[in-house]
Amino acid sequence: MGTNRITDGTERELLENMLDRNREALIETVRGLSETDARRRLVTSLTTPISLIKHAAGAERIWFQRFWAGLEEAECDGYSKRDEGTFTVTDDESLAEVIAEFERASRRSREIAACFDLDDTKDNPLEGTVSMRWTLLAMIEEFARHAGHGDILREQLSDPVAPAAANG
Repeated sequence: MGTNRITDGTERELLENMLDRNREALIETVRGLSETDARRRLVTSLTTPISLIKHAAGAERIWFQRFWAGLEEAECDGYSKRDEGTFTVTDDESLAEVIAEFERASRRSREIAACFDLDDTKDNPLEGTVSMRWTLLAMIEEFARHAGHGDILREQLSDPVAPAAANG
């Protein structure tokens, strides 16, 4: 991973470092996959290696662009509805393009988050009052979970028996 792990610093530095490391861990689960393998469906849900990255980009936009920056959907740099559409990857999108989309969304999230203190709060219709601290922690949790999903999918792709077992 490119971001060095820090274990001492301000709370903000630690949270941002952990989030960046989980963003990178998620991307690492798809690096080097073929376009076919990135789209291979090994579970019954919409989860594929590439769709995990696409979903993560959507989560960045939902929480930072829509919620914290208050942007309308049309002002966001991609899909930003809170539904299964965040997992949708079109046939003309390459793995490299989806990774770049996630990296762009992450950069924009960092810029937006920097405008708020950890204790700043906003009301969310689903979660109630949330702080920037909570948002950063929620994103750490989300990306760590999905990196784990990506690791398992990658393992299945590496095991010649697993894909056949998953399909039938």
